[in-house]
Order: sequence, then C-alpha cells, then structure tokens
Amino acid sequence: MEGSASIAATYRLQFNKDFTFRDATKLLDYFSELGITHIYASPILRSRAGSTHGYDVVDPTRLNPELGTEADFFSLQTELRNRGMGLILDIVPNHMSAGSENSWWMDVLEHGPESVYASYFDVDWHPPSRSLDSKILLPVLGRPFAEALENGEFKLIFSEGRLFLQYFESLFPLAPKTYSEILGKNIENLRGKLGSESTAYQEYSGIAAAFAALPSSETVKAGEAGDKRLRFEALRERLRQLVNSNADVEGFLHERLGEFTGRRGDPASFSPLERLLADQFYVLSYWQNVNEEINYRRFFTITDLVGVRVEDPLVFEATHGLIMRLAAQPPVDALRIDHIDGLRDPLAYLNRLREQLGKDSPVGHSREISLFVEKILGRTERLPREWPVSGTTGYDFLNALNSVFVDPKGAKCIEEVYDSFVGKKLAYGDLLYQKKKLIMSTLLGVEMRSLGHQLSVLADKDRYARDLSRSDLIQALFETTAHVCVYRTYIRNLEVAREDTKIIEQAIEEARARKFYLQPVHFDFIRDVLLVKNRLHLLPDQREARLNFVMRWQQFTGPLMAKAFEDTLLYVYNPLISLNEVGGEPRPTVAASETFSDFISDRRKHWPNSMNATTTHDTKRSEDVRARINVLSEIPGEWKGRLEQWSKLNAKYKTQLNGQPVPDRNEEIFLYQTLLGMWPTDGQDEKSLVERLQAYAIKATREAMVHTRWTLPNTPHENALKKFVASILQPATTNPFLRDFVTFQKSIAYSGMVNGLSQTLLKIISPGIPDFYQGSELWDLRLVDPDNRQPIDFAKRGTMLAVLKGQTESSALFSEQLTGHWQDGQIKLYTIWKALNFRREAPDLFSKGDFLQLDVTGPHAQHILAILRRHKREWALFVAPRWLTRAKGTKMVYAPDSFWSETKIRLPDAAPKSWENIFTGENFATVGNQGSLALGEMLLHFPVALLSSRKRSKADD
Repeated sequence: MEGSASIAATYRLQFNKDFTFRDATKLLDYFSELGITHIYASPILRSRAGSTHGYDVVDPTRLNPELGTEADFFSLQTELRNRGMGLILDIVPNHMSAGSENSWWMDVLEHGPESVYASYFDVDWHPPSRSLDSKILLPVLGRPFAEALENGEFKLIFSEGRLFLQYFESLFPLAPKTYSEILGKNIENLRGKLGSESTAYQEYSGIAAAFAALPSSETVKAGEAGDKRLRFEALRERLRQLVNSNADVEGFLHERLGEFTGRRGDPASFSPLERLLADQFYVLSYWQNVNEEINYRRFFTITDLVGVRVEDPLVFEATHGLIMRLAAQPPVDALRIDHIDGLRDPLAYLNRLREQLGKDSPVGHSREISLFVEKILGRTERLPREWPVSGTTGYDFLNALNSVFVDPKGAKCIEEVYDSFVGKKLAYGDLLYQKKKLIMSTLLGVEMRSLGHQLSVLADKDRYARDLSRSDLIQALFETTAHVCVYRTYIRNLEVAREDTKIIEQAIEEARARKFYLQPVHFDFIRDVLLVKNRLHLLPDQREARLNFVMRWQQFTGPLMAKAFEDTLLYVYNPLISLNEVGGEPRPTVAASETFSDFISDRRKHWPNSMNATTTHDTKRSEDVRARINVLSEIPGEWKGRLEQWSKLNAKYKTQLNGQPVPDRNEEIFLYQTLLGMWPTDGQDEKSLVERLQAYAIKATREAMVHTRWTLPNTPHENALKKFVASILQPATTNPFLRDFVTFQKSIAYSGMVNGLSQTLLKIISPGIPDFYQGSELWDLRLVDPDNRQPIDFAKRGTMLAVLKGQTESSALFSEQLTGHWQDGQIKLYTIWKALNFRREAPDLFSKGDFLQLDVTGPHAQHILAILRRHKREWALFVAPRWLTRAKGTKMVYAPDSFWSETKIRLPDAAPKSWENIFTGENFATVGNQGSLALGEMLLHFPVALLSSRKRSKADD
C-alpha cells in the first residue's frame, strides 16, 4: 500500500522517565536541520513504572505519565507541526504487563472467569490439569511454594477497601468469596470490645454476613454476575469507610490478617493461609517450574507479559481508542505495529486497524496513515502481499545491505577458519534444528505440550486417527514444527495459500526423513490437520476445530524461531558475527551470495515505502560494529594467524572448570570479534569497555544455553568469563595480547569506517525510508540492549552539526579535514546531513527513480560499488569502495588518487556529462566516447561520493 509521501527520514527515540516529551521537543530543530522528517517514538502509553522501553503497557487508555503530561505531548505535537515534521507511534497489540499496575489484569485475578476483563487476555480457563480449572498459574515465586509459605514470605494486607496477598513488592487481590472467611471469624472479639449495640459492630457484622451471602462462581446464575459484582463493590466501599473511621475495627481487622501469618518452625500454623490461597483464582508457583502447567499465552517466554485477544472487536476498541484518536490528526502520520506475528490473525487485525483509522478521521479530512509492521523475515520469507501496510520496520533491508560488505572471496575461508579454531565443523541446519528442539523442550515446553494435547483431542475425534500412538503423534508434531523454515505461516480459513502449503509440506518431508522410524501415518495426520484438508469423513465442526488448532499453532512458530535462532543459535554459530542479526543469514558463503540489487528490485516493485534500518533497539549489535567486523571476511588468512596467536597469549587467563577451559574456543572467537567491533575509535574508555564486554559476555553465553542460561545461571563459568575479559584488557604496556590486538584493530579500522559510511549512504539513497536509531549519527559501536539503551549526548551532536553548517572553508578542504580525524564521528554526521538534505531536495528521484548497479572497469573494479538513481531529468550517483583491505593488500598507505587512477564507472548513454560531488563541491566530467567517470580524483578528499547531475549553490545547504 502506498505510504505517506511526506515520510522521508525517521529518527527512533526511546522515551522513558529520563528522556521525556519535553526533552524531545527541545531537539526538534536539530533533527529538522539534520534532514529528519519524522520522529519514530517508542511506545508512549502508560507502561510499568520505570520501564525503559514501553512494551509493558499497563493502561492503553492513557499516555505514560513518566514521559510527561498531556500538555507536554500536545506541545511536542504542535512543535512538530510548526516545523512540517511528523510522528510515528509504536503500538503493542499483542500483549500487556501482567502486574499489579494493570487494573484489568488485577480484576481478572480477583474475579476469575467472572471478570469483565476475562475475555481480554489469552487465558485457557479449562486446561488439561483439573487443578487449574477456572484458575491462572502465576510463576512468580523465587523458591518452591512450600518454602516461600513457611518462610513467612506471604502476608495479607488491607488497602483501600480491598484484601491482598503481598509477596515482597507484588500484590495479588483476594477473591470476593474469601472475604467472609477472614472478616467473619472470631467476630465475637470485636463485639466484646465494641458492644453488640454499637453502630460500628453492627455495620461490620452486616458487611461480613453480606460477603458470606455472595453467590459462588459455581452457583451464580446467568445474568447475575453483574449484580454480584455491584454488591461486592458496594460492600468493599462500606468496609473501607468503616475501617478508616473506626480504630477498633481497623485494629481487629489487622489482628485477623495477622492470624494467617503463621509461625516459622511450625508448619501446621501456615495451613489456614494455604487453604485461603487454594480458594483464589490464581495459583502461585515457583518461577523455574514455569513450563509445567502455565495456562496463559505469554510474550515469548516472558511470564509477566500476557497475551491480549485483540482479535475480539471489544478488546480492540478498548486497547486502541486513544491511539485511534491520536492518529486521526497530524502530526501522527504512521503507526508501527509491534510483534505482528504474535496475533492470531494478522491480516484481520490490520484490516480492522485500517478501517478504524478511516472512521476516526474528521469529515472531509481523510488522511492516509502508513502502517509499518515489525515482521522478521527469514531469508526465504516474504511479506504477505495482501497486507494493507507500507512495509516492515527494516530488518530485511538491514540484512540485505550488510551482505554487500561481506567479501565473497573470503567467505568460504572464514568458515574454514572458524571450524578449525573451534575444532569441529558445525552443520548449520542441524544446529538450528537442535536449538529449536531445545527451546521446545525447555522455554516453550508448556506451549508445545498444550498443542500436543489439542492435537490428541483432534485425533480422538477422527475415526482414522483415534488408534494412533499419542506419543508418536505428538513427536511428529514437534518434529514438523522444528523444520518450519520461516517464522510463521498465515492460514486463516479453509483456503490455504500455495506458499503456506509449500512451507508445511517441506517441513513434514524433512521431519519424515529425520525421524524415519515414525510410521508415516502420523505425519499424514499432521499434514491433514495443518493444511486443513477436506477429507470426506470429516464433519464441518471437525474442520473448524482443526483450523482453530492451526491458528493457535501459528502463534507459537514465531516465538520458537525467535528464541531458537535469534536468541540462541546467533550466540553459538560464530564464523562472522556481523551476520548474526535478527532475520539474518549467519553463514558467510550464503550471505555473500545474496544480490542487493535483486532485493532492491523486489522492494521497488512491492514495498517502495518500507523502512530502511541499519540499527534498531533490538539489533544484536549496532551498524558500525557490523561494518568493522565484516572486514575480517577480506583477510581470513591473517585473521586465522591472529586468532591462534591471541589464544596462545591468553591461555594463561583461562580457568579450568570440570577439566575444561573457560572460555571455550567458541566463546573465545566470539569475544575477539566482539572486541574488534566495539573497540573505541579513539582507543579510550577502556574501563567502561571492560564492564560492557563482561556484561555482554554473560548475556551472550546465557542466551547460547551451552554452559549457562537465564533460568539456571552457572556462576563459576560466568565468573571465569568475567575474569578472562578483565585479564586480556589489562593495560597494553604489560599485555602483549592487547598491544598486538590494538595494532591489528588499527589496520582494519579505516576500512571499517569506509564500510560504515557506505552502508549509511546506501541506506539513504535506496528506495524506502531511511531510519536512524537514536545516537547512530556518530560512530555507533554499541552492542545489544541494555548497552544500546544508554543516554545520548545530544548536546555534543547539536554542537557538531552547528560547526558543520557554519564551516567556511572550501568543501574539498573541509571534507579532507573531516577524513583526517574520522575517529571523532563528525564525518558520519556530515555524510548524513548532506545526503538527507540532498534527498529532501529531490524526493521523486529517491522515492520513484530507477536503481541501477553500474559496471566498473579497471584493476580494482570489483572493489567499487556504484549505484545510479535517475528519475526524468534528475540523476544521482552513489560511489563507494568495498572490501578495501583486500584491495590494498600489503600497501600500508592508501592513496586514493593513484590507487583508483585506472578504475572507471561506465554510465548509460543518456547520462549527464557533468556531475557535482555533494560532499566536496567538486565537479567531474565524463571521459571517453562511452561516457565514463574516472575514480582517481573522485575519492581523493572523501572516502565515499554522492554525485548530483544538477548544479548546486551554497544556498542549497
């Protein structure tokens, strides 16, 4: 779908209590001058207190007060409009926070299935376990239930008319039916203190009796739930007023609550509290038993984020009302949809969203709101064409662009270097399969067991499947799921798309081959179910039941791929970790074979207004870290030598645990690559570097789930890793490894810088919307969160931009000066500022123009990337070196004029004869009858070039 033409460049801001609406408003001039047209905001609805990201929404009907007042947000909107800028809002339809700040969730815990919000959340109220019927399992305890109970960690409290169970900072409301058990017992003690004729006693005894008279969930009649709720709320308010007005009643109530506390060393004294808890609509459980019986849909494996049934129109209205009102008028021009694959029916959701956006627009002022989906696309996966969206948030572009800088000549060798160093050849396909099976048996075990149970029910009702082995049938389902090659399919009715059929058929065939000992009939049944086959013996309700199963199954293949691939395999398979990115292709030989021009051709045809990202809040490492690590693909031989040398030098810093050195060889090569990528351009900040790398090493190894994991930390292993990192980063004066490392890092740093500039510029000139993550306009050497969520020094960036705008030297001289001190990052800011404003001057050229990769001739032709953009009479030419370290060979000094002197770019016959470099202000003319441009002087003063066919003046800047 055609997006808003006004969205030309976006800048992602992470709002939180330390970066508010007011802070953003103060920076709008800077963003506008840089060339940004739209602020791309993290979620702004009320989220959990102290949230650093906003994806844990607790109230979708309000703005987050930690980000500012409504007036602050209105001021931000006004100032955006005054500058002709817009706003993109990030919304979270899939899940909400499952905590005490979420009043909807608390109501569900209090009233169970009778709650008016019971249908809002994706809860299975009647799971296979009878003990959980009409209850929710909450895996929140830090130790087994019995230990927590007898350790006195539970306490009953009274607050604002309600009774709660307190567990440290967490509160859990008590069910209405249990109030009488607390209030009514030993009431004669209160009567003795106040007297039977006391108004306070009469009120209290009446309240206690009324609570006891409330119908139970089993006896309440249809249509009476609302009346029961009104009675409960009225009684609760009466109790609140009475306790607040009478100290004796307050004291008596606290005595009653204290009687449930129990005494340590006396297990029997905790029985009353245990019985009370058994009568609640929730069951508190040890968090490490999370995979046993949990019966609500989580966001991935995060137990305090609960799935929302946004497919219900009532839930949609409740959760989207504020967003719809905000999107009805400028400056909101687009919505970013978080985790679209988690929804039961993404297309239905998008259609409803599109419909509501149209309804809420003022009469006569209909606007087209762009929709961007956070959809991770695997290498063979495509965004469904029927989705009414402008495109994705840009991971597909990121990975296609990154592959441009992987040297195909060194790709195979870099894999061999890795295999040799770790001492074994890791079969990528088998490794991914193993990680999927690991996740299915651990982190997502409960979801898979639930699916297995549902499949068994379907088999029970099928005359041909009822006698199949249930264990073999479930194993066949698990195997098929492990072989699904994409994040998810999108079956939503009885007509299964050809692409989805192909994916499922392939998964089944691969599963058959791997588990050949399973009888084929089991896979035949799986195939019939997943493809909703219309077998003659099936009744309509059986096919509908199968469709419901498939739609539920599809909601879990995405989290499975994410946890197995993104959060596990990408920390285990490490030939070239610059490729280990969300939705990426970590095999260098495969990544290097991808053709960027083919990707762009498909992008221009189907999704011309999709986002172009290079770093996001969720990338595994930032753009300039990847750019530098990519250089290793050019020099696999030298890399191999350094690895062996460093490993020998650092062997003394390893710790022996259970007869094995820590780190192991796979962890070690991961750390060296990470250190190369994140090493500061100025070589300073070494203290912070140690802490950052230590924290990252722990996170990475826990994600890898080989020696340690989040659910079961291996403290000795983790401490050994931290010790190793601290040891190898001791001062270089006494550290031969660090001296050699710094020398090697410096030898590839310039090429990494050129890669960084090239990918930034290529992002800007490519079809789509260039997106910038906060702070990435200078060298971005951050790692995965929380490393990439640190505060940004916008004052420094603003000062730098002011200097750039105010420079008076000739552009060529100034560009050369920027190149001379490229380490400070000003050169990247300059490139972005110049290129974005050039793009702003010629919007049609970059949104509609042709995208042609030109032929280059000469001895270094393969090391130049030349992209031509043209639209009618407007032309632009992007030129950048790549694989520069291999091109230079043993030459220590890189002299662009002589190095590229015999290399030329062939232009189309109709191309202009004269060109201007927007970075240096220099003019170049074509040479020869064939209209070529010589590179000798084009890259003399600046590492990359962006040429314009039209003359520009100083006033244009």
